[in-house]
Amino acid sequence: MTIPSSNNSDDDVKNAMPSYFNLPALDISVAFPQATSASTFPPCVSDYFQLDDLLTPEEKSIRNKVRDLMEKEIAPIMTEYWEKAEFPFQIIPKIGSLNIAGGTIKGYGCPGLSVTGGALAAAEIARVDASCSTFFVVHSSLAMLTIALCGSEAQKQKYLPSLAKLQTIACWALTEPDYGSDASALNTTATKVEGGWILDGQKRWIGNSTFADLLVIFARNTTTNQINGYIVKKDVPGLTVTKIENKIGLRIVQNGDIILRKVFVPDEDRIAELNSFQDTNRVLALSRVMVAWQPIGASMGIYDMCHRYLKERKQFGAPLAAFQINQQKLVKMLSNVQAMILVGWRLCKLYESGKMTPGHASLGKSWISLRARETAALGRELLGGNGILADFLVAKAFCDLEPIYTFEGTYDINTLVTGREVTGFASFKPASNRSRM
Repeated sequence: MTIPSSNNSDDDVKNAMPSYFNLPALDISVAFPQATSASTFPPCVSDYFQLDDLLTPEEKSIRNKVRDLMEKEIAPIMTEYWEKAEFPFQIIPKIGSLNIAGGTIKGYGCPGLSVTGGALAAAEIARVDASCSTFFVVHSSLAMLTIALCGSEAQKQKYLPSLAKLQTIACWALTEPDYGSDASALNTTATKVEGGWILDGQKRWIGNSTFADLLVIFARNTTTNQINGYIVKKDVPGLTVTKIENKIGLRIVQNGDIILRKVFVPDEDRIAELNSFQDTNRVLALSRVMVAWQPIGASMGIYDMCHRYLKERKQFGAPLAAFQINQQKLVKMLSNVQAMILVGWRLCKLYESGKMTPGHASLGKSWISLRARETAALGRELLGGNGILADFLVAKAFCDLEPIYTFEGTYDINTLVTGREVTGFASFKPASNRSRM
């Protein structure tokens, strides 16, 4: 075969190739008939220690209805959209119909779930797709929760009902290009003017921001020097949102860079009771519990997928599940999932009883994320070559767990939050900086 020279056009090169080079890729069920892909989601076999015994009938009902929707409606399309790094907007009404948005918020059209019920919903979404779960957690457990905990009565009545139905979508903008872990040092400013505020600054890594109807923006009040919150409407003059490209994880999530150039926010959209970073931490306390359940759900899905795959896939005349090393790895994954579930469940109970501390939430999120990473790595090994195909879930979940390991506090920062609590010493700044303070 003669390859055209580099001076020829792409069409010339394509036309010179044999016709079989132009054939579409085989459907995965044809290309690899020995195991079922994740578009037909595996049954849940990862609740080995019977979490069911710890749940109320309402919590079981929430889990079951979310699981049913995710497996039947969303699992078949997630790989396609993950590969394209596009958001499947057709799923929004389907999730809205579950009546789970707003989680623990009572009234205003919100479901008033238990903390455990809200956590289970986040986990069941993540079990099928972590990107979809991140979309939901950002909208429900960050943006909506901020309005519920810190908004005025008028703001709650105005915004929460449509957010609860997912008729309007929200994002939550704290992180900036220069301030991630050190979020309280943010540079975005809010200057008081007649009738409202002028916002100037930049935000980065903001999930849902490219299509959100409402943007919850955190900015430094130039008069008080405290962190305040503001509700910004999409398409307001001075607001620009650009999608962040080339991510290796959570590819369906539409993370954006937000630029605010003299954006006017009326007084009624300054979040009434958000007057300092301590108020922001009130939101983060509960949202960190919900985020901790995302890697739990993802790990459940990974285990469920590997369990089915090992029983279907045969090598050396036997199912892969019959080999000792594979069983050992599978049991290690199962052990991780059981421990993660129990830590997550205990976090929920500590929050519900008013006993949860920042250190509890940080230890739970960091440790669970670490175990989830290990679980994904083992799953990738077990699936061999198919472990790098998104069609079999594990590769996708493996990549999606990387940003989850980092957001809502990196593993290292969360360990330092717990370390501060158990020792009484804050160690966030280098010793040379502390000595000059």
